[in-house]
Amino acid sequence: MSNPNPTFLIEIENLNFAYGSRPVLSGINMRFGLGQVVAVMGTSGSGKTTILRLIGGQIRPQAGAVRVSGQSVHELDKGGLYALRRKMGMLFQFGALFTDLSVFDNVAFPLREHTDLPEPLIRDLVLMKLQAVGLRGAQALRPAEISGGMARRVALARTIALDPQILMYDEPFAGLDPISLGVTANLIKRLNDALGATSILVTHEVQQSFAIADYVYFIAAGKVAAQGTPEDLMSSTDPFVRQFIDAAPDGPVGFQYPASPYASDLGLRS
Repeated sequence: MSNPNPTFLIEIENLNFAYGSRPVLSGINMRFGLGQVVAVMGTSGSGKTTILRLIGGQIRPQAGAVRVSGQSVHELDKGGLYALRRKMGMLFQFGALFTDLSVFDNVAFPLREHTDLPEPLIRDLVLMKLQAVGLRGAQALRPAEISGGMARRVALARTIALDPQILMYDEPFAGLDPISLGVTANLIKRLNDALGATSILVTHEVQQSFAIADYVYFIAAGKVAAQGTPEDLMSSTDPFVRQFIDAAPDGPVGFQYPASPYASDLGLRS
């Protein structure tokens, strides 16, 4: 059961961010509690992955702040940022495994890169992580020799290799069959509880996310359109929330990206 009064490990306050002249996030306020699984949901292009990049310090806000463990991420120097990232694990959208390395060596990579542990200990740790995701028997295989769902689990084992305090998942359910999807969702929740970590789940998959999340943020038009527990949002009458949860084609979120009148682009006169 989630802590009703969590310690907030990550805080985003009044954040604005734009790519050049194109605004992406505006006035964003979010908090992520220690030990929680928090889902950040919204349509494609709504700025969900940008939030992960801001937390990781890959990009900097134009205004506002992102604080992790009380540290303002965009104010850290290179050494401070690397030290902070040491506490983070990232699962990329399609796994991003090294294709020329075995399953074992993919999981061992962060341990060899960031620690001075002896190989016998690295071996034990890698086997422990692979056992946790059910793939110890696949350690000698290459990514091309395993299924997409298995590759996602290998990537998850690599994500937790250093026992990070913060786990960030970018569309972890994309492209998975129903069984793999359920297995992955269960693993995310189970590993978060085992590590006592904070997990941020960027996704548009409603059913599985609501089953494991303690709290949910809906992002639309660069703002937090709605937030609450999965139970709160399932009973919400907010038009955007209902359109998203019910997968309705009609609602506040339109099909067309904002553009000038179609006739004018074709050079036609009204």
